[in-house]
Amino acid sequence: MKKLAPQWLSGVLTTSLVLAGLASAGQAQAKPFKWTSASDIPTLDIHSQNNALGNGVHAAIFDSLLYYNSKTFKIEPRLATSWREVTPTQHRFNLRKGVKFSDGSDLTADDVVFSLDRARAKTSNFNIYAQGISRVVKVDAHTVDVMLSGPNPVLINQLTELRIMSRAWAEKNKSMEPKDIRSKEENFAHRNAMGSGPYMVKEWQPDQKLVMVKNPLWWGWASSPTNVTEIIYTPIKNEATRAAALLSGEIDFILDPSPQDLGRMRNNANLKVVDGIENRTIFLGMDQHREELPGSNVKGKNPLKYVKVRKALYQAIDIDTIHRVTMRGLSQNTGALVAPQVNGWTQGVNTRFPYSLDASKKLLTEAGYPNGFEVDFACPNNRYINDEEICQAITAMWAKVGVRAKLRTLPLVTYFPMIQRYEASIYMLGWGVPTFDALYSLQSLTRSVGTGGDGNYNVGRYSNTRMDYVVDRAKTETDLPVRNRLLTEGLQLSNDTVSHIPLHNQVIPWAMKKNVEVVHRPDNRLDWTLIKVN
Repeated sequence: MKKLAPQWLSGVLTTSLVLAGLASAGQAQAKPFKWTSASDIPTLDIHSQNNALGNGVHAAIFDSLLYYNSKTFKIEPRLATSWREVTPTQHRFNLRKGVKFSDGSDLTADDVVFSLDRARAKTSNFNIYAQGISRVVKVDAHTVDVMLSGPNPVLINQLTELRIMSRAWAEKNKSMEPKDIRSKEENFAHRNAMGSGPYMVKEWQPDQKLVMVKNPLWWGWASSPTNVTEIIYTPIKNEATRAAALLSGEIDFILDPSPQDLGRMRNNANLKVVDGIENRTIFLGMDQHREELPGSNVKGKNPLKYVKVRKALYQAIDIDTIHRVTMRGLSQNTGALVAPQVNGWTQGVNTRFPYSLDASKKLLTEAGYPNGFEVDFACPNNRYINDEEICQAITAMWAKVGVRAKLRTLPLVTYFPMIQRYEASIYMLGWGVPTFDALYSLQSLTRSVGTGGDGNYNVGRYSNTRMDYVVDRAKTETDLPVRNRLLTEGLQLSNDTVSHIPLHNQVIPWAMKKNVEVVHRPDNRLDWTLIKVN
């Protein structure tokens, strides 16, 4: 079958995939790897919360059929050793033989069928990766057919994010369906995990510590250079405390060092910092559905329904100041809903509306709000680089045009369920693109809320009939030039209608001890099988 390769591979990849000291040869003495970032993973259930940090950790515990190679970022075999297109709507996958789960049981086609079906469950947040799949069929113990409702040019890209769980384990532990993140109810798989990946969960104390140990039964150890036998993750929300932990030697690696600490880290002879542009765009979403916004002084109507108001909020944001002062240069200003690495992006769709307080005030006046209005504004405080500080800066900027945003900030674990219950009027979101294809963003963020992943993070409930047509056609269009034009049209339509307010693409520095070797990935994930601590 055709693989839709990210169009940026020939150029940006060489600068984004920075090798962090892969020079030493031979296996060093086995050591633990201690790392941190601002927030904890939301769950161990691999089909519950579609969260980048969690998905990256899950990849240490569970295998997928395919995955991106960390050095070339081309898709390579994992549990599937080969695959082919039988017909445009039937794709056959041959499974690796001899794979065992960490409890010693064999991985078979039954587990793959179960897992792909589980990802499509009503309570799953991973429907977006299973879009187009109508059913999964076992051919024999090591062969699976994925049947589609129509041609899907990004099926292979999607399957890199669908990890495989033991059906017997899930059945035994009453976890046949994913935990619903909008509910406080838990299943066994929320706090426990058993996969076929390189590491096993030894202990997870939410918001305190996650310990993983080497899985001796993993099929891929012969080709892995890592000497890490234990991985210890400690979430540290406070930026200064994270930096102090690295500087003191308490930890080996920070996934998200704060911009204000990078100078002394770069100048420390015992540390090194590796930079790369992430394929994640930070933006603001707005409630365009309710007839009246909770907590607003505007009664009987919703100002955010009007494009002039949304554009006024956009043009009141001085993104250059945020880039220079708040982010200290560690951001890439954007006018698009996706980063340049993503298929469908063009320089044209990247053009921002200009910052102008006069234009913003004029638009508000034309919309009937010459004195502005009050509005709820929700942001995470431990998910993205300087997320709370960005929102504080925007709140002050909006005040200059009379928009009085009532800012509230929450930790990741409560923030995401809250916005998915549609409880925020304006909210911050960062959206990475694991498929490196704009359909993933357009379908999740701008398609009207529906089934099969449609609008699964469209929590402002934006709806546009042309956008729905573009997204639905792009799902099955196999003529790549035509499809790329559709994706670009969708991105431009998002801009023209101000479906969201784009801010910037994250520039991700990784900070670590000199003796740590990793490969920087544009999806901001560690490749657990390549880490070395010398």
